Amino acid sequence: QVQLVESGGGLVQPGASLRLSCAASTRTFSINAMGWYRQAPGKQRELVATITTGGTTNYGDSVKGRFTISRDNAKNTVYLQMNSLKPEDTAKYYCNTKYSLGDWEDDYWGQGTQVTVSS
Repeated sequence: QVQLVESGGGLVQPGASLRLSCAASTRTFSINAMGWYRQAPGKQRELVATITTGGTTNYGDSVKGRFTISRDNAKNTVYLQMNSLKPEDTAKYYCNTKYSLGDWEDDYWGQGTQVTVSS
């Protein structure tokens, strides 16, 4: 079993910053790549950023240069630093982790944390 605890969402003004955190816990599995996705009302869920255990990152085009993903492997925790927030960043942000046992791998989603950017 895997658990994800997300935190850090909220209401901010355009141009502000927020930092999201997501901590994974498991007694059985290895935590592999972790990442953030977001979904705005009426839109499909989209990639925000992912990061491997080795630190390789991948960003969605709309957040490149503004958001930074990082992780602490010892804590199985991923962070998303969001700068220069725009109203179009308003969405529910979901943490995702891939986890494995031997050759078998699956992924798990958090409950989501709301980010609202509005003046």
